[in-house]
This record gives sequence, C-alpha cells and structure tokens, in this order.
Amino acid sequence: MDALKNIFAQVKHFLDLPIAEVGKTHLTLWSIIYLILLIFLLLFITAKLKKWVVYKLLEKSKIELGVRIAVGTIVRYLILILGFIIIMQTEGIDLSALTILAGALGVGIGFGLQNITNNFVSGIIILFERPIKVGDRIEVGDVFGDVVNISMRSTTVITNDNIAIIVPNSDFISTKVINWSYNDRNVRFNIPIGVSYKEDPQKVKQILLEIAADTEGILKYPAPEVLFSEMGDSSINFILRVWTDQYINKPAILKSILYFEIFKRFKKEDIEIPFPQRDLHIKNTDFKIQTS
Repeated sequence: MDALKNIFAQVKHFLDLPIAEVGKTHLTLWSIIYLILLIFLLLFITAKLKKWVVYKLLEKSKIELGVRIAVGTIVRYLILILGFIIIMQTEGIDLSALTILAGALGVGIGFGLQNITNNFVSGIIILFERPIKVGDRIEVGDVFGDVVNISMRSTTVITNDNIAIIVPNSDFISTKVINWSYNDRNVRFNIPIGVSYKEDPQKVKQILLEIAADTEGILKYPAPEVLFSEMGDSSINFILRVWTDQYINKPAILKSILYFEIFKRFKKEDIEIPFPQRDLHIKNTDFKIQTS
C-alpha cells in the first residue's frame, strides 16, 4: 500500500513540475493536459451545438439551409472564443500576456492572411445574401457549372466534364457572376438561322416553330418564337427563341439537336441555306505586255 502511495506521489510530483511560464502563471504538465482536454471538449460540444442549431432549432423556420449553416457557424465561433477565455481564466492564465501574440496575429491577418480573411467574410455575405445557392447554374470568369457546396472559404462548382473547381468566395463578390437559375431553372436560348433571299419568310417561320414544338425538352410555355432579325449580305436571318429547363447545363446539346433537325427539314422542303458570296467586278483597262 505504501509503495502504491509512493508511486502516486511521484506521478503527482512529476505532473506538477513547471515546464512553461505565461506571464506570471507557471504551467505544469498536468495543467497543459487539463487545458488540452477542456479545449477538446469545447470543440466537441460546439460542433454538436452547431448541428443542433442548424438541423433542430432552425429546421422548422423558412430560413434556407445555407443561411442556417452560416448562423450555426457564427454561433459556434462566438462560443469557442468565449469558452477559450473562460478556460484560460479558470487556469489562472494572465491573458494580458497574450496581447503581444494577438498583435502579431493582427499584423499577420493584415498582410499574409488578408486573402483568407477576405474569402471568409465573402462566404458569410454569400450565405446570408444568397446571390448563389447550392444547385444553381453559374458562370464566373471562365468557370461554368453547377454549385454543389458553399463553405466559409470557397465554393465548389462541378462542370459538364464532371470536374470539381474550387472557387474562392471573394470571386463571387468582386467579379461579375452570371446565375442561370437565380429565379428558376427556365432558360431561353437564341438559335440563329440564315436562308436564301428566294425563300418565303413565313414558310421558314412555320417550319422552325414546328421543329421547336416537336423537340423534347423545349417548353410549351413560354412558347417558342421566331424573329426576323436582319437582311444580311447573302441571306435573310432569323432567330429561333426557345425556353428549356432540361438543357440548362448542356446548351450545346440542345443547339446541336435543333440544327440537325433544321438541316434535315430544310433539305426536305428544298429551302436553301446560302454561303457567303462576293461579287468581283473587274474594270477593263488597256495595258501592254512587254516581252524581251
């Protein structure tokens, strides 16, 4: 029994040895282990609290999931900061000794971490203002695809080639963004067509409307329409306007389907599709060819 007490005493003595000093506070091995356990517990509890706020407390509200996640994240960060301060004070650590570290961190944020801070703030703006949301078809810069995830730092976009592109959130705030499905998934496409001057415009219009009506994926309302756009150099030009909610992520396929069918019908109806023509007029002049 005395040997066991002796072991405990030696362990306690070892754990109580000061190994670091913060301000006027001496940190022992036991206090460091205790701090690590408390911080781990704080992280675990705040993570569970965030899920409860997002999926329980705000679930029945009309707030969108992205906004609920932003609220839960902010609540978690605030509790983490408050909990960290309380843990430090409980251990008797003089927080004033951390002012130099906080100042250095502030300088780091101002210089080296300004992009991260910018993306973080932009993420909060996106989650609250909702200019884009998960499922939207967007175009930003040379990136074109579907939004599959919005985090606090970046947004993940899946392209038609099934490539995931990570876009910094600041790009959605500082640059022009095209949201193809901001209100709904209905999108209008303009298909240019040119025919010969000898063709009847009314007949061309009727054929184009019939093709649009028979093409799967084109909406009946708003109805397709044909515009007589211009009389060009070698053709009379039309624009076939169609609405779709199925080809928003593959517009080139819809255009290909329509052009295949237009070419087939025009050939069947003997409607000429012209090619650019130029008339060359040579003015007759007198000239002599010298031979040696």
